[in-house]
Amino acid sequence: MTYNVQPRETLSSTISPEGSLEVLSQHEVHRLQRTSKSGQHELLRCCALAVLNCGSPTDDSLAILEAYKDFDIEVLQQDRGIRLKLTNAPAEAFVDGRMIRGIREHLSSVIRDIVYIYNEIQHHNRFDLSTAEGTTNAVFHILRKAGTLKPGRDPSLVVCWGGHSISREEYEYTKDVGYHLGLRDLDICTGCGPGAMKGPMKGANVAHAKQRRHEGRYLGISEPGIIAAEAPNPIVNELVVMPDIEKRLEAFVRLGHGIIVFPGGVGTAEEILYLLGILLHPSNQDMPFPLILTGPADSAAYFEKIDEFLVYTLGEDVRRFYTIITGDPVTVARQMRQSVDEITEFRRTHQDAFYYNWRLTIARDFQAPFEATHEAMRALALHRQQPTHELAANLRRAFSGIVSGNVKEQGIRAIEAHGPFVLNAEPELMQRLDMLLSSFVDQGRMKLDGQAYTPCYVLT
Repeated sequence: MTYNVQPRETLSSTISPEGSLEVLSQHEVHRLQRTSKSGQHELLRCCALAVLNCGSPTDDSLAILEAYKDFDIEVLQQDRGIRLKLTNAPAEAFVDGRMIRGIREHLSSVIRDIVYIYNEIQHHNRFDLSTAEGTTNAVFHILRKAGTLKPGRDPSLVVCWGGHSISREEYEYTKDVGYHLGLRDLDICTGCGPGAMKGPMKGANVAHAKQRRHEGRYLGISEPGIIAAEAPNPIVNELVVMPDIEKRLEAFVRLGHGIIVFPGGVGTAEEILYLLGILLHPSNQDMPFPLILTGPADSAAYFEKIDEFLVYTLGEDVRRFYTIITGDPVTVARQMRQSVDEITEFRRTHQDAFYYNWRLTIARDFQAPFEATHEAMRALALHRQQPTHELAANLRRAFSGIVSGNVKEQGIRAIEAHGPFVLNAEPELMQRLDMLLSSFVDQGRMKLDGQAYTPCYVLT
């Protein structure tokens, strides 16, 4: 693929990090330097560049890397800690030569989590990531390291999912919903990118100011491949990077007290299937977990297609786990407030933690990392002769692979080298899947920048 790259203004600087990176032992500094000089350097570089490039209208990580191919980041040791040396960084990240504070905080958070994950999670025997218990424990420790767990607060965290490529009307609707959630003292957790992830935070931010809620939470949870493509929006005041999409999704459902889904594309469908697959597990049948699918009135047809696909693949019973509300932000917020109050009473009765849902059962099919290779995508079992929660897991993997082929560097390069992913499904399921994916393309939900979409998959 050839990119028409325009020259960009850059700036070089050496900065001090913020947060937990401000106070480090010499051992921690040495470990951080070892990480930055290992194979993690390119990962750090890509994620740091995306954060510094916050506000860019493109979600093409390869185009961004090409535009700033001379950018680099280096960790420098000092007796009092570390400094970050940035070479040829995007000039938009600075004002009069000083880095914007929010961007500096996000950059520090990304480095903190990538280093912690590499040294303490992936290359340490204290966590057995091959087991459900070990994985859930690792997610907990990453969140605790980031300071995300708030044991002294009542449940209030509403997870908002949805597409980055949405219409202006849909975006304004997400702001309205966020506003009415904020008026009811609810906080926002999203994937931290643009579109439906940014709108609810903007709305809640205004409402929190009106209600004088001075400690409003705007929590963004992402993972390196997504960070590299979608920089955190500037409203995010807590940022956590998880090692992969599976642990990211687990963090959402363990932390969140309710979930709202706005219109989106394959990434949003992946998230819906992930949550429904968990709720369909026999151990979670009586677990209260509010899920609302919502958008402006014009989005009714979008949710009808989603609903039809879910009922066909997972059965009529799946409808009891979600509510569809269109064109009514106030009702969405009222219903979510009531549901969060019910969650509070349920956890108090069962003496469960408010800040982390240990009780929820998550099967290994929803925890094991899925690498979207051509072989793995072709081997997915996409048929209805299996338990519904297992079919949901395989459909989620299929959509995860499509997301990778759309926006992640590794997936984009795989498609360029070997052609589109091939998905094998039973005939009618294949037809339903094709109709759903085609509707996403027709509605322009696959790309942010308006370019013509070339599918990264074929169905056989």
